[in-house]
Amino acid sequence: MSLSFEGRVVLVTGAGGGLGREYALAFAERGASVVVNDLGADTKGGGKSSAAADKVVEEIRAKGGKAVANYDSVEDGEKVIQAALDAFGRIDVLVNNAGILRDRSFARTSDLDWDLIHRVHLRGSFLVTRAAWNHMKNQSFGRIIMTASAAGIYGNFGQANYSAAKLGMLGLANTLAIEGRKYNIHCNTIAPVAGSRLTETVMPPDLVASLKPEYVAPLVLWLCHEQCQDNGGLFEVGAGWIGKLRWERSQGHIVRKKNQPMTPEAVRDQWDRICDFTDATKPSSIQESLHSVVSVLSQVELDEDVAANLTAATMSTAEGSGINAAEAVGQKLPPTTFSFTHTQCILYALGVGMSTKDPDHLRFLYEGHQDFGCLPTFGVIPSQAAMMEGGLSAVPGLNIDFTQVLHGEHYLELFKPLPTSGTLTSEATVVDVLDKGSGAIILLDVNTYSGGELVCYNQFSVFVVGAGGFGGKRTSEKAKAPLPPPKRAPDAVMIDSTTRDQAALYRLCGDWNPLHIDPSFAAMGGFKTPILHGLCSFGFAARHVLKQYADNDPSRFKAIKVRFMKPVLPGESLQTEMWKEGSRVHIQCKVKETGAVVLAGAYVDLHGASDNSPEILTQGGDIQSELVFAEIGRRMTDLGSELVKKVNAVFGWEITKDGKNVAQWTIDLKNGSGSLHKGPYSGKADVTITVSDEDFMEVVQGKLNPQKAFFAGKLKVRGNIMLSQKLEVILKDYAKL
Repeated sequence: MSLSFEGRVVLVTGAGGGLGREYALAFAERGASVVVNDLGADTKGGGKSSAAADKVVEEIRAKGGKAVANYDSVEDGEKVIQAALDAFGRIDVLVNNAGILRDRSFARTSDLDWDLIHRVHLRGSFLVTRAAWNHMKNQSFGRIIMTASAAGIYGNFGQANYSAAKLGMLGLANTLAIEGRKYNIHCNTIAPVAGSRLTETVMPPDLVASLKPEYVAPLVLWLCHEQCQDNGGLFEVGAGWIGKLRWERSQGHIVRKKNQPMTPEAVRDQWDRICDFTDATKPSSIQESLHSVVSVLSQVELDEDVAANLTAATMSTAEGSGINAAEAVGQKLPPTTFSFTHTQCILYALGVGMSTKDPDHLRFLYEGHQDFGCLPTFGVIPSQAAMMEGGLSAVPGLNIDFTQVLHGEHYLELFKPLPTSGTLTSEATVVDVLDKGSGAIILLDVNTYSGGELVCYNQFSVFVVGAGGFGGKRTSEKAKAPLPPPKRAPDAVMIDSTTRDQAALYRLCGDWNPLHIDPSFAAMGGFKTPILHGLCSFGFAARHVLKQYADNDPSRFKAIKVRFMKPVLPGESLQTEMWKEGSRVHIQCKVKETGAVVLAGAYVDLHGASDNSPEILTQGGDIQSELVFAEIGRRMTDLGSELVKKVNAVFGWEITKDGKNVAQWTIDLKNGSGSLHKGPYSGKADVTITVSDEDFMEVVQGKLNPQKAFFAGKLKVRGNIMLSQKLEVILKDYAKL
């Protein structure tokens, strides 16, 4: 399918000839409205004429295209952009192509030679781009091209002024790419080699003739099209060849010791290693660049050996690594508490992709649903406070850089169905520390309790980059191991799309790491955009299994284990592949669009449909509502017939405590003279009300209006909801103690 620029407005500076003319003609041919800007000066910046721009406009119009001419200098950036707005009402694409030459050897370069080049190339591009910037921001679209040169990238004799300006344009473009990203404004740089008025002064005539501008224009059109997502790139182009450039950096070497001055002799002695490009790195952002430099500070502090390298795997002593496994293992973190209501359960379900578009999801999204419950993987939320609240930083023997901590693997096991409200307490212990050479693994076990009963168990497998080499063991019998899937095609595959706001939504569950919301912070981690939480992908995969093999019944969930592999970008689709082997479902989760595996070695263990599921949490005998129902039963002996006339309905009551059913009552005010039943009821209730023991007492004592309780989610009703209006008759008039 051909690329169209229909409806787009393109401005090309220096479009009266050479590359600029070719760009203007090519954009117009594909439907763009083009502003042909050219001052009409000579190659050294002298003179002025409208003829060059007018001729290109005539060519475009003769072919049925739309174009206008503009004769302003790029130093009048506002006027140049206003020409586009006046003619076509918007500006979508800006190609900064205008340029002149004033070549001199450095010793002969005058102030005028220097200033004119910078005024046209660098300052001119700045002024025109600045004038277009807010218009592009407001319309959430913009494509900008900066024109650099091989002279700027590599240097060239006699072009110090030109080289400096051209490399300055690259620096400008790189920053615009960062600042414009969130507004869908992309800025790329090209270093073209083509025959033009400028290159004919430095190239042989036959070479100029063969390096045609039409061999450059297709790259510019692609970079400016809405389908192209490249941003901040640098491309060399000419003669039909295109190459992308990037920086390369040697591993480098630390040449100073702790508490000692750094000397030129130390630099000299390590010069070969400093300049050795074996295993070179390729930093793509200032954050990646600074990270290695800043990491030196902690390494020098920990290691006095001048030969220590940036590669942490070379560190071989426990003192150098900052880890003392013997001291750390067995250490307990301070207990944490987590208080929540049904709101947090629903928010979590939305965070892992549940939607009212799927009727099966309503049981996890609506507190009034007759089967309302909590997704099993919500069990990670109360336990994560152990990680989020910095407990590991206080553990003796773990002197680690927390900016290098990654969540490598996770295991969750439930012993009771999770309550939908209450207060849970989590206790965390460092159970092992492993030496993987390039890093260390910390195994953190977290047991979560409701009252005195164990609800769930989490194991965090935390990888600390660069903390290995302390001489510890590599494996542990305490680790919950990942398992490969069977070697056959998956038995089932389920695909779900994440939304652009998936990470923004999931973080409300308690993981406030700015990596998942702040573009600038994500860039510091080397990501183009904020990434999805690994535990969000974890939740997606778990609910896929729950739907496919357990009919969305949370009581059938037993455990899940995953290894986190690669990040997911919000908006990508998650594809969960499933292999069922008895009560275990092996899973692998991929990004559908790229095929990248994001969860591996993963499995979910289920209780069988006929198995005994984990027992429901029970409470002691301190249920206050028992007294109320006893009083209702006593009053009904005398006033049952009167109540039947007033109410004429059967009310079912489910009394909960800490989110679990602890008592069941049925008030039959429809048959005979009325009756009260405790426990299961053989008939059918017209309306069933679920309420906590505490809130029930508030309603009975007149402290809580039933209607307000309903809208607050404290009182849940299924069946004939209108009958709930008669609650006051039952509770207020006849149940006062």
